[in-house]
Amino acid sequence: MFPWLTVIIVLPLLAAFAVPFIPEKRVKWFSFGVCLIDFVLMVAAFWLDYDITKPGMQLVERYSWMPQIGLEWSVGADGLSMPLILLTGFITALATLAAWPVTLRPRMFHFLMLAMLTGMTGVFAVQDVVLFFLFFELELVPVYLMLAIWGGKGRLYAATKFILYTAIGSLFIIVVGLAMYFYGDVRTLNMIELAAKNYNSTFQNLCFLGLLIAFAVKLPIFPLHTWLPDAHGEATAPVHMLLAGILLKMGGYALMRMNVGFFPEATRLFAPLLIVLGIVNIIYAALTSFGQRNLKRKIAYSSISHMGFVLIGIGSLSQIGMGGAMLQMISHGLIGASLFFLVGATYDRTHTLILNEMGGIAPKMPKIFAMFTACSLASLALPGMSGFVAELMVFVGMTTTDAYSFQFKALVILFAAFGVILTPIYLLSMLREIFYGKLNHKVVHEEELFDAEPREVFIIASLLVPIFGIGLYPKLTTDMYVATTDRLVDVTRERTARSVPPRLLGGIYNFPVAKDSISLR
Repeated sequence: MFPWLTVIIVLPLLAAFAVPFIPEKRVKWFSFGVCLIDFVLMVAAFWLDYDITKPGMQLVERYSWMPQIGLEWSVGADGLSMPLILLTGFITALATLAAWPVTLRPRMFHFLMLAMLTGMTGVFAVQDVVLFFLFFELELVPVYLMLAIWGGKGRLYAATKFILYTAIGSLFIIVVGLAMYFYGDVRTLNMIELAAKNYNSTFQNLCFLGLLIAFAVKLPIFPLHTWLPDAHGEATAPVHMLLAGILLKMGGYALMRMNVGFFPEATRLFAPLLIVLGIVNIIYAALTSFGQRNLKRKIAYSSISHMGFVLIGIGSLSQIGMGGAMLQMISHGLIGASLFFLVGATYDRTHTLILNEMGGIAPKMPKIFAMFTACSLASLALPGMSGFVAELMVFVGMTTTDAYSFQFKALVILFAAFGVILTPIYLLSMLREIFYGKLNHKVVHEEELFDAEPREVFIIASLLVPIFGIGLYPKLTTDMYVATTDRLVDVTRERTARSVPPRLLGGIYNFPVAKDSISLR
């Protein structure tokens, strides 16, 4: 079989080292072309050699690297990783196109974009814990440099905060990975083999908490979220698209792959905690977004709020809820990238991010107004768009799960629904402040306002097509991962069904005993 994933991961990095030899005027075409080719390879791998009906790992490649310690080049894709690999290629290609106006050190910028593509794809594809850690760290360096060099006035503070938060959080990954490596008689770093080990309850609980801290930073989860508004507040549009569209999804993916996949008993114990954290994310970030007068920070807190539904879906321990969490990550990747790109386009024309200084620009920029409105409606989960289906699946999964008592489920639905009500209020008020009313001639110069260029229209149209497509026919996406997410939930429930319900949060559990044995493989 053709080594699809190895080629997909390595190609952008090899191309990045060719960037210094490309003429400066052509480097943007070269970078976009490489990203486009890489995305085409992802689609080809999915279309030709990936079977959506199989829950297990596919496109597997395993090559011995350091046999003395069991380290190997191990890659593969299943329903958790394949949709996010495709999302990574798609968003990165559009982000590279969005980076065309960059004139400060364009070679270095596009070098970092290509290197970052390798790092992000590797996170979703590798099946070795040490390799996962290395790729998880690899994408930090390009983001740090793109923030520190091309960011706004507070770029050094934002970049430093980003690297400190994420790098310190990542240390928990390697510590837990080594602990699992030395546990028991079998020495392995392969994720499938690690998931098959029979860890005791105390070990599972400690490792689960360690990984939760690491991935809580990346998702991000309150209170480890504060780096995100600062990073978004100083980033350029292409970096915005990668942060919102892909990097946040690494945390949700890793929670499913490692926390739920490796530690089923701990997952059951801490699932209510995930749900509570999800509710806090939704309501706290939505309320905070109300008070933000900086447009970038307002959208950043909106992203944090939407990630709360991922936590509730995972914590629901239901097949529909887990599927909803997966769809929410894909949906928000598309919607978040579109909104932040439009924020950048609006700033290029108005030269301000302060909502009090905006207003009345719709007549001068009708296309941007229409696109901004459509993407905002998608973000507030308007029926017919992807966000509505994702959030609905999370609600249905939480409502129908038999893992919790009726009282607990009712409280979760009540608080989550309150967060859903808040979202359209702050998003629609944001649109009103930006586009309606009178033009602020003291800050915004009318002669500098111009409508969307064909490149900008193409980027937003490319994002809106899957947003509407998923909203109108969700099976286009859900069929890609449903076999894997269903099996993940089944395994978690089967492994914990015969244990005594935890008493830490007594009264909220209602877990049935499973009758059939389900294999991880």
